[in-house]
Amino acid sequence: MEHWDEVRTAYQVARQGTVSGAADVLGVHHATVIRHIDALEARLGVKLFQRHARGYTPTESGADLARVAQTTEDQLQQLVGRIKGRGSEVSGELMITSIVELSDFLVPVLADFKAEYPDVVLRYLTDARVFRLEYGEAHVAIRAGTAPDEPDNVVQPLTELKIGLYASRSYVAERGLPKDEGDLVNHIFVAHDNPDGRAPYQKWLRSKVPYDRVVFRTTDTNSMNLAVRSGAGIGFLPLRQGEADPNLVTVMPPLAEWAAQLWLVTHVDLHRTAKVQTLLAYLKAAVKEFDIAGT
Repeated sequence: MEHWDEVRTAYQVARQGTVSGAADVLGVHHATVIRHIDALEARLGVKLFQRHARGYTPTESGADLARVAQTTEDQLQQLVGRIKGRGSEVSGELMITSIVELSDFLVPVLADFKAEYPDVVLRYLTDARVFRLEYGEAHVAIRAGTAPDEPDNVVQPLTELKIGLYASRSYVAERGLPKDEGDLVNHIFVAHDNPDGRAPYQKWLRSKVPYDRVVFRTTDTNSMNLAVRSGAGIGFLPLRQGEADPNLVTVMPPLAEWAAQLWLVTHVDLHRTAKVQTLLAYLKAAVKEFDIAGT
């Protein structure tokens, strides 16, 4: 890309706010940064920055340029990740993303995989956002719910994650258990901070109790689980986790409609690579041995 070095320099100046900060990030002399900015402003015929004693502040034109440069920089980095993901060896960086509820299953499995394939560098990503495989943000995704339908993705069923409804023994001692579904409105709940969450069990809860009965709300699944265990309210946990905790009491038998189907998702460009195929086979075998569904 013609003049990309200058654009990249301007992006870093906008991001860091100083010439010295941009020079450090780019690994160049501060004079090079100034020369790039001056040349780019001359070429475009506009001022990109306001200079002041504390550093450089982007003008409106500078901010526009920085936004475009950031998108380009991100896409280039993601492309590099995809290119590095190709190959015939089980080595190099391997990025896996999943919902955080699967961590107790996946982390030991991935640790065993790493021990068997020591040349692999594993990155396990459980951020709330959806990582985009087409941009190389992950090599393998485990997603829950309806089958993903993004173009150019290969989607395979993995298993079903069964969900139960639980209360801590301290909660039961103080408030008792609901007599039936109709009595749920007389109890308090722990749930997601987003009342319009798409998880099947969240939809079910919305149909049974007003949202004001959800008195402990968070976007962090681990915090929800801890809140239920601490007696803050009734809440949903993966069945395998709930049944293994002696401090928890089953509120009602689990319903099939609470369960979430899990899917293995890969991008078609990387699906046939050795390390992705090896990991997929490893995960499928592990599911058969590990009672992830809680059956």
